[in-house]
Amino acid sequence: MQSINYISHLNQVFNVFSSDSRLNTTHVSMYMALFHFWNNARFADEFFINRNDVMLLSKIGSKGTYHKCMRDLDTWQYFKYLPSRNPQMGSKIKMFALGTSTEQVEVRHCTKNGTSPVQVSGRYINNTKHKKPVNIFKPKNLENVTDFFISKNWHTNHAAKFFNHYESVGWKKGKSQIENWQAAAQSWMLQAEALEKTKNVEQKATDSLHTIRNKNYNQPL
Repeated sequence: MQSINYISHLNQVFNVFSSDSRLNTTHVSMYMALFHFWNNARFADEFFINRNDVMLLSKIGSKGTYHKCMRDLDTWQYFKYLPSRNPQMGSKIKMFALGTSTEQVEVRHCTKNGTSPVQVSGRYINNTKHKKPVNIFKPKNLENVTDFFISKNWHTNHAAKFFNHYESVGWKKGKSQIENWQAAAQSWMLQAEALEKTKNVEQKATDSLHTIRNKNYNQPL
């Protein structure tokens, strides 16, 4: 997780925007949308994105425009775009921190006359007291989930079912992104336990309705 000062970073970004003549409104709106998701990810080094969510927030209505802006901003080094080849997993973005350290940061950007560097500098503002733990919305892999389920005395089959289900839906519940997969896993365990209890009750009720087919009616009641 990078240490980012929200206001200082955006001030430097706007300074760079103003001197980059290749940018248009869609480039700016895309960057601001990605900055929003970066902030939600607690300024992680890399974070996953969903194309539909980015297009909705940036008000970009065309997939062609979306991909063009993404390629442009990647080429101009506003961020690093890491596309996913797996349709079930989102692409990643690596944002570049600007301007709130005591060292100068060189940002190369495109102009009509070519590519030129812009030096941004300033004193880093470390808001340590405002730091919050990172909410990892998805596990690293199935093994990570399996270890967690085992620690809770659950069978590995449940871990595989949990992982495969949420991996297939992009780690979302409905339309909302999962913020903490471990909390989601514990909720999964509670629901599975409740379902198992319900099945046991229904099975006992069914068994009680069974009668003996070969009953001897010569026996007195």
